[in-house]
Amino acid sequence: MKPKERAVAALELRAPDDIVPTFELEFQLMEEFFGKDFISYEGLSGDERDRAIGYNADLWVEMAMRLDYSIIRTFDIEAIKRLTKIGAGDEFLLCGEADGTMSIPDGETMTDLATELIETPEVVHERLKRDAEWAKEWGKKLVDAGAGMLTMCSDYCFNRGPFLSPSMFREFVTPYLSDVIASHRQAGAYVVKHTDGNIMPILDQIVECNPHGLHSLDPQGGVDIAEVKLMYGNRLCLCGNVNCGLLQTGTDDEVKASALYSLHHGMPGGGFIYCTSNVAFKGMAPERYQMVLDIRNTYGRYDR
Repeated sequence: MKPKERAVAALELRAPDDIVPTFELEFQLMEEFFGKDFISYEGLSGDERDRAIGYNADLWVEMAMRLDYSIIRTFDIEAIKRLTKIGAGDEFLLCGEADGTMSIPDGETMTDLATELIETPEVVHERLKRDAEWAKEWGKKLVDAGAGMLTMCSDYCFNRGPFLSPSMFREFVTPYLSDVIASHRQAGAYVVKHTDGNIMPILDQIVECNPHGLHSLDPQGGVDIAEVKLMYGNRLCLCGNVNCGLLQTGTDDEVKASALYSLHHGMPGGGFIYCTSNVAFKGMAPERYQMVLDIRNTYGRYDR
């Protein structure tokens, strides 16, 4: 199968004919794997800008081919346009980012937001409506540029649970999440919702909003892919969930055990995309990430 066909099969809750698809939300190990990295074209114009966009697009394809990714995800709409122009969308599922729902606030704004949620919820709702409209319009632009998939990466949870209680989540997140996902779907995109941490208290609401897939099923937040597969594996594609913490601090045996656990519980019946529980982040030993890929090549096959 083409890499894109594997991803589509998984997102449609089918098993690919050959091997489980893989990708990362971000691959931050370009220098370590390729000896080069993407370049910024901010401030460039004319031919110089065009060359930079082309360089990045070619590097996206090189990365996806070498790592056997089924999905190329980028924040850059210009990259998506160029990837579409050179035909990469025929081989790989091109992916952009368009969320807009309320995420965990940073430390500087958390107290103010908590006060607003109680004292002036109407102000919060007006802001959330604007953010949702932006996400819907941006998602349409990304799809028009060639994206066949959109991720939504507002984080809702800490390792101990969600920032908002389930009842507050239903008021301030669920309606907007459902609205944006419906818009992305109508535009023609597969939709994968990402959030780290312990999602279990709000998992039913996320599934209710009808994304095609869910990332990252965070084991560091106590999320068990086996449990989620049993609960919702017939309703959405699971994306994850090799433990990122172990990739940095664990032993080789612990990394292998986490990878095999993900494959063993995610693969049956299809509807699974194999990846880490967050991103392939800078500082991770490249040998460790290569191990994750090698385990997929050995144990992630449907054709055996």
